[in-house]
Amino acid sequence: MNRNFQLLLLLVCSGLFVMSCKQQESSSTTGWMYNDTEWGGFEKLDYEGQITGPNLVLIPGGTFTMGQTDEDVMFRWNNTPRRVTVSSFYMDETEISNIDYREYLHWTKRVFESLPEVWRDALPDTLVWREELAYNEPFVETYFRFPAYDDYPVVGVSWQQAKRYAEWRTDRVNEFLLIDRGILNPNPDQRDADNFNTGAYLAGKYEGSVRENLPDLTTGGERRVRFEDGILLPSYRLPTEAEWEYAALALHGNQGLRGDDLITDRKIYPWNGTSMRYQRRDKHQGKMLANFKIGGGDYMGSSVNLNDAAAIPAPVRTFMPNAFGLYNMAGNVSEWVKDVYRPVTFETLSDVDQNDLNPFRGNVFTEVIRDEDGKPLEVDSIGRLPTRIVTESHLEQRPNYDVADARDFEDGDDDFVHYAYGEHTLINNESRVIKGGSWADRAYWLSPSTRRFMDENASSRTVGFRLAMTRTGGPTGNEDHAGKDFGRQGERRFR
Repeated sequence: MNRNFQLLLLLVCSGLFVMSCKQQESSSTTGWMYNDTEWGGFEKLDYEGQITGPNLVLIPGGTFTMGQTDEDVMFRWNNTPRRVTVSSFYMDETEISNIDYREYLHWTKRVFESLPEVWRDALPDTLVWREELAYNEPFVETYFRFPAYDDYPVVGVSWQQAKRYAEWRTDRVNEFLLIDRGILNPNPDQRDADNFNTGAYLAGKYEGSVRENLPDLTTGGERRVRFEDGILLPSYRLPTEAEWEYAALALHGNQGLRGDDLITDRKIYPWNGTSMRYQRRDKHQGKMLANFKIGGGDYMGSSVNLNDAAAIPAPVRTFMPNAFGLYNMAGNVSEWVKDVYRPVTFETLSDVDQNDLNPFRGNVFTEVIRDEDGKPLEVDSIGRLPTRIVTESHLEQRPNYDVADARDFEDGDDDFVHYAYGEHTLINNESRVIKGGSWADRAYWLSPSTRRFMDENASSRTVGFRLAMTRTGGPTGNEDHAGKDFGRQGERRFR
């Protein structure tokens, strides 16, 4: 027998043996075979890990001192330092730009033909540029619409509008994933309630144009995608204040040389030192590290030799990214985060200690409304599953939480100390935290620890946003599959 033929035969046999072993994988606790219709069809996925969605960067979690560690020159005392841990998550590399938001408006206007109020409610307030004693009228017409500003951060968007954009983006990315996997066909003819929504699809309330469903190992037929298949991504959302501050500081760049968990230097800004200019002796030396107001009447420096070269916001990929690769985590525009604002962030008056793992204020626990058979109701006019705040009967069965709306939970507004939120102060349950300084702020506000607030329905020419996503699985990423780009072959990152 020819030696080459022998080697080929050996390789083929080895491959068949490996395939056979893989097909015969069984449960370590029951002995039953996985992925076999004859043994019940229970599936065990060869899951490579959560893919990285478009424009996202993995932020490996860890512990840090959240709050103001430098002098509080404003004497606000609204961010007491405390040690917390943040789980790994994903963060947008950049602020959401004008062209990103116009894509959302285009889709909304095209799909909700008979519901024009949905599109109108999504429009940013371009009148935020107006001021009585300044001539900013050209920005009212051009900043959001003109192509010269495509890559500039969108402003004039409220917290509620940013939240709805996040919901829309979740659905568009997940719809793309199903199309890219060959499960659904592109369907540009979606109208009104008949549009792809992740929750509605998973609940069987949206069919779409099916190309080829997944094989069903229980029946031998086919089935639609389930969330536990790992194909669809978790929801895009606004980052929590703790996540935003942790990502902005990027303290991992200051870890000890031995690779231990000691941080050698604190940071005031997303970069080291107190200077607002790049310090290293190379071609970037002396360049501004952020877009901010240098002094009274000085927004960008002297003619010809401009310092930050931006009298208003700059393009979202301007200036140097921080150690996580995130752009403009100081300056350019302040950013909405998910939290409800309270002036104290450490509940010294409460019997309940603030959670030191993923701290957050603003939970409103909801549930999908179901019929008597436990099935979700039909979708509403825009294609979403109807939901409600969890009921008292639900809360009575839960030992781990007592209220459905926790926005003002244990905030000190009791018989001993009465802040009268919403009565004698602008702070109420609709007050949302904004982080990071803007193009119109002095350097003090560029520190990630500083915090301000606005009403969730208000907007400003200095406030924009970026989104985050929860990381599932290991905190350090898909190490066994690093370096791949997402595509039809199952790699782990978007093109």
